[in-house]
Amino acid sequence: ALRLTTFNSSRFVIAVVRDIEARKAQEEDRLRAKKLESIGILAGGIAHDFNNILAAILGNINLACFDENMDPATKKILAAAEKASLRAKGLTQQLLTFAKGGEPVRETASLGEVIQDSASFVIRGGRCACEFDLADDLWLADIDRGQISQVIQNIVMNANHAMPTGGVIRISAENRVLVEESGAPHSLAGNWVVISIADSGIGMDRHTMERIFDPYFSTKNVGSGLGLAICQSIVNRHQGRITVESTPGKGTTFSLFLPASASQTLEKTIEPTPEVEVVGRRRILLMDDEEQVRELALAVLSRLGHDVLLARDGEEAVRLYVEARQANNPVDLTIMDLTVPGGMGGHEATQRILAVDPEARVVVSSGYSNDPIMARYAEYGFCAAIEKPYRLADLKKVIDPLLV
Repeated sequence: ALRLTTFNSSRFVIAVVRDIEARKAQEEDRLRAKKLESIGILAGGIAHDFNNILAAILGNINLACFDENMDPATKKILAAAEKASLRAKGLTQQLLTFAKGGEPVRETASLGEVIQDSASFVIRGGRCACEFDLADDLWLADIDRGQISQVIQNIVMNANHAMPTGGVIRISAENRVLVEESGAPHSLAGNWVVISIADSGIGMDRHTMERIFDPYFSTKNVGSGLGLAICQSIVNRHQGRITVESTPGKGTTFSLFLPASASQTLEKTIEPTPEVEVVGRRRILLMDDEEQVRELALAVLSRLGHDVLLARDGEEAVRLYVEARQANNPVDLTIMDLTVPGGMGGHEATQRILAVDPEARVVVSSGYSNDPIMARYAEYGFCAAIEKPYRLADLKKVIDPLLV
């Protein structure tokens, strides 16, 4: 603001300068939050519709594979189509993980295998190579394998792009005990598994480093600019930290700090190869708002030897469940779609069914796992959870133990 004034017969200009940098930063944060909220709403709708379509594609591919007269070459083509469908599902999950929360579905795991498999997958066929230095006594961590794999892949992919003529990506993992006085950037005491991913590529200046975790920011002319934002989101939800060090022309090092598990014992289980065999004729109620999914479920569950009841929404599912119970022909298992646009979803319908029959066995199904119900289904009265789209073998693996 400028103002002209007179003092002792002299004319002066009074200038008032205000630093609005903090206010501008707050406005940018609010704008970023609104953008993310919009993406979240869009992604949720896309995930629901897109995964229902994928469920129909994947399920029908599975059914087609039961044709004993099918040519081996055709089976190979269908197997490729199945793999492509699962990759499409992964792309949807990647956006949802960032935009809508993607609460981790955790298990106690050794990070060594996850690190090696994820990194090797990304650089396969490229000019770069990975060099691993993983501690033999690496602590276990409570992680969502898929999400942490996604973090490793994104960072290794960036390292790969930073060395277009080739090079070595050095990946190390070690146990580290931190105390409050250590001066570490995360300043949290405890036991950590620290993963470092280093390249010798083009590096970054300070200005770029300050922005790399911002949504949509990218130094490349391809991609969405969401990769590192997704990484930070995932690591934060694992109660971890991610840091970066870089020097222009000398390379970049990302460090992931993941808290070690309170349990350091792995339960080794040998999973049998799924076989599509009838475990006994049962009555199954499936609720889904998508007609294609219902029709597919009828075909799949009938092939498994079960009687099937179909419902379009939660209200119809509750009615069918109660009617079957009153007719002394009760439902043995219910599969509930979690989200029904404009209607009663699986959560509310399940609570009503449990009020009528506390022993009811209900499986929750959804096209995306951002809702805490999918991660902690038992707390909401469900017996199990299955994420759409799923293969016939995946469905059988979930429902068979509940039908015994």
